[in-house]
Amino acid sequence: MSATATTKKYIEAVGRRKTAIARVRITEGGNGFVVNERALAEYFPTESLQNTALEALTVTNQKGTFGVSAKVVGGGVSAQAEAIRHALARSLVKYDEELRKELKPVGFMKRDPRSVERKKFGLKKARRASQWSKR
Repeated sequence: MSATATTKKYIEAVGRRKTAIARVRITEGGNGFVVNERALAEYFPTESLQNTALEALTVTNQKGTFGVSAKVVGGGVSAQAEAIRHALARSLVKYDEELRKELKPVGFMKRDPRSVERKKFGLKKARRASQWSKR
């Protein structure tokens, strides 16, 4: 471990969506939102993606309370933002169990089970058959 290692206490949680996996650490004292060692606005260029990632904090009114550090791998940007939201919700509940009452009805505690359907042999895609010619 290096001399600059942080000794602050943190809470860690994992969130998933499709093939995206996010590991989120929250520390008390708002020192920004970092995703893969880049600022949130830099990593997610659109405001809708930024809002998706921050939704768990917004719903619980904890926006300036925590410093958030996230590491995300896999998936597209939208799935990554939702994976961060899932992990953030889980870490907030680890911090304070009372926040579950606010996060669960909105659906942030549940992992979205939808994923890409596998391609079947004999077909072009998962369900798309090749064009059929009568004559």
